[in-house]
Amino acid sequence: MRALFVGGVIDNNELDLDGTEPPKHYPPETGSGQSRYRLHLVGRKQNHVAYAVYGAPELAGEEVLRVSTEREYARRFDAAEDVIE
Repeated sequence: MRALFVGGVIDNNELDLDGTEPPKHYPPETGSGQSRYRLHLVGRKQNHVAYAVYGAPELAGEEVLRVSTEREYARRFDAAEDVIE
């Protein structure tokens, strides 16, 4: 699956993630108390996770959703999005 980032220092970057479900935060475990990106959206295609959208700690969820829609991740991956509350 692809991890897609909105906001912060790694805005509009991507990387591959292993596993079948994305972690709630990225990086998953820092141990340093450092702010981490939070999972906001999961794009699924044929019951598999195609991508996960992570938002910077300072961004509101609505802004992450707006940017994700603007960048057309669902269309790009031909997937249905699930919003993570």
